[in-house]
Amino acid sequence: MKIILISLDTLRASRLSGYGYGKRTSPHMDQIARDGVLFERAYAADIPTEVAHTGVFTGKIGLTTGVVSHGSDLTNLPKSVEWLPNLLRSAGFTTGAVDNLYQLKEWFARGYNYYLNTVGGNRWIDGSKINDMAFPWIEQHKDESFFLFLHYWDAHTPYLPPDSYVPEFYDAAKDPFDPANKSMEPAYNHTAYPFFKHHHYDLVGQVTDTDYYDALYDAEIRYLDDRLKELDDHLAKLGIQEETLLVLFGDHGESLTEHDIYWDHCGLYEPTVHVPLILRWPGRLPAGRRVPGLVQQADILPTLLEAVRREAPDGIATGKLADPAGLDGRSLWKAIEGRADGTRETLYLSECAWQAARAIRNDRYKLIVTYDSGPFRRPPRELYDLASDPLETVNLAELRPDIADALEGQLNAFVAEKLDGDPDPMKEQLARRGLPFRRRIEQILNAAGLTWEQWQRNPDRKIFDKATSDVQSH
Repeated sequence: MKIILISLDTLRASRLSGYGYGKRTSPHMDQIARDGVLFERAYAADIPTEVAHTGVFTGKIGLTTGVVSHGSDLTNLPKSVEWLPNLLRSAGFTTGAVDNLYQLKEWFARGYNYYLNTVGGNRWIDGSKINDMAFPWIEQHKDESFFLFLHYWDAHTPYLPPDSYVPEFYDAAKDPFDPANKSMEPAYNHTAYPFFKHHHYDLVGQVTDTDYYDALYDAEIRYLDDRLKELDDHLAKLGIQEETLLVLFGDHGESLTEHDIYWDHCGLYEPTVHVPLILRWPGRLPAGRRVPGLVQQADILPTLLEAVRREAPDGIATGKLADPAGLDGRSLWKAIEGRADGTRETLYLSECAWQAARAIRNDRYKLIVTYDSGPFRRPPRELYDLASDPLETVNLAELRPDIADALEGQLNAFVAEKLDGDPDPMKEQLARRGLPFRRRIEQILNAAGLTWEQWQRNPDRKIFDKATSDVQSH
């Protein structure tokens, strides 16, 4: 038995053709879904990258592990917390990763016989590099039961797809650098601009058309899709495709100008928390099944452990693969087999990087409670009727305080139950360190001779660019 777990970093579900998008961004992922199971409403309970992946590998949400903030020096994951690669290695699997999350926190390298770190040379990791490192490893271990984690970053900023991928998604009659087009001005004059100038905008050029950035994102997804096809073709060539359980998931999505978020993954809105989740295992999973109910990333771990127990491959000690205690995740097998629509009726969501907020989402409503809005302007509560307003444009919190109050009470009760008297890690982060990305912007501003207060009053990119230029010239 082989398990290949694939993180598709920053991949938004609604931008895949298999999830209803009108452009042909993901033909091979669509084929994988036709041959397997697609979860229509899968969610990242914690965002962004660091906390999302911790949830995948522990089967526990951030309130349980204490890991709620991305990029914080306060967070720690005790070695006593059960970790998916450790569990599988202990049971007899050969474990490998082609990944760079070790650069964020040491625990991401736990449990692997082989950890191939993709950092080095170009800081932005190309899917071709992932394949170039993964293919020889797969060939070397093709006769073993193995678990392989692959982390593709192509859909993450900066969007720098090969030029040949762009024309399919951008109108050839348009000029992305047309000075008469002012659609980029809100992004360029946003409080977060000092961060994205270096990490994104300067690398792409002086684009004036927001549609071009959206097209670049689509082109990156299409490029990623081709790399996944190469991987799949390689599995078929080696004769192991049929015995491989393939799991594709997005760690979080991406907002493309919605809610004042410009090509980034913050905010507990659908573009960022609704992620793709697709499983294929020929002969073991039904083909073409679409699961309609709510599921979350923490469900992946118990699902994989149950898959191994069901398969009971030679040389694997399945008795060592009982579900760890205290899991928040629930096995997806009932939903896979059509005996359930999902794994839960209510989801609880969290972020603590650009903003600090929690949310509760059920089949109809979502309530977002913001504790610190960082470089954004947010009301303390946002209530959306997702049935009538799927784009989350009409905040009903003041019009329907009865619903908002009931949902906030449910959210607070859930948090209190999970904490069980322990300190709230989000409040600890805010009190002791503040928001990690606000701190980063403050550092960038200070290096340019500006303060956060000055910048927040007037986030004009000309001011920042001139200040930066003046510092550099001296």
